[in-house]
Amino acid sequence: MTTSLPDYEDADPGLARVRTSLAWTRTALSFAAVGAVVLRKDIIAGLLILAAAPVIWRLGRLDHHLPGRIRLVTATIVAVALVSLVVAVSH
Repeated sequence: MTTSLPDYEDADPGLARVRTSLAWTRTALSFAAVGAVVLRKDIIAGLLILAAAPVIWRLGRLDHHLPGRIRLVTATIVAVALVSLVVAVSH
């Protein structure tokens, strides 16, 4: 009779979620820092980047089983990328 070892994620699933949450928080803080720096040179672009920080942080706090979460995350990433492209090209 062989017993299989439990899958690592099944053994302690909380750690993966905590690491993911911390990654979202770091990303939001990075956006806030970049927004503050950009704000010194261009008020509109800085405000747009600063406005993205709480949205990114909130996305990381969503329940991972929430229906449509992946679409919401994808749409937000595309929106932030498009705003970043517009800001980069306009300067």
